Amino acid sequence: MEPPTLVLATSLKQLRVTPWSDPIIDRLGHDPRSLYVEKFWLGVLGPTTILLLRHCAAFFEESPEGFDLDFKATASALGLGRKVGRAGPLTRSFERACRFSVVRSLSPTAVEVRRRIPPLNLAQVNRLSPHRRHEHTAFVEGELRLNNEAIKRRARRLALGLVECGDALDDAELQLGRWRFHPSIAADAVRWAWDQHHGPLDGLANSSN
Repeated sequence: MEPPTLVLATSLKQLRVTPWSDPIIDRLGHDPRSLYVEKFWLGVLGPTTILLLRHCAAFFEESPEGFDLDFKATASALGLGRKVGRAGPLTRSFERACRFSVVRSLSPTAVEVRRRIPPLNLAQVNRLSPHRRHEHTAFVEGELRLNNEAIKRRARRLALGLVECGDALDDAELQLGRWRFHPSIAADAVRWAWDQHHGPLDGLANSSN
């Protein structure tokens, strides 16, 4: 499959930039100003394109629905001189961003730009230096641990609500399963909630003997 291309008007002075809405990438991706993008996307997109995406991210904070990007002013602000047109460095940065699907063309005078940059795919990770690949693996494993902790905390909050409403252990665990929590997380959450509301299960068992 040929990579997407970007064709801008020859004598373009302003470019209409709107956010590229993508529910999955908007949730899982990384802010262009993040350390992830700086460390792992830099060698893929190049410094000028990263600067451009960060520039757009700052504008989106002020104008979430989109903005008109002045070509000469933006090129000057990014240290690219004031040369515009198809051979200009700013146009080439947009073209590179388009090839890697972080920008897409709507018309010769309008583009959509991602507000968040997707994680590297496997082929891109494999092209990183050994040191960067190791760092990327460590980063991903750290993110997974954080995500698992967040899921565990949410399951415990929900389990506590069920127990406080009078659900038995098995009923609460079954309900968490219906809400698509992993069985081990559901079991941990329900036992934690029971301990918080009724006291330790072991103590309860001993007192009943």
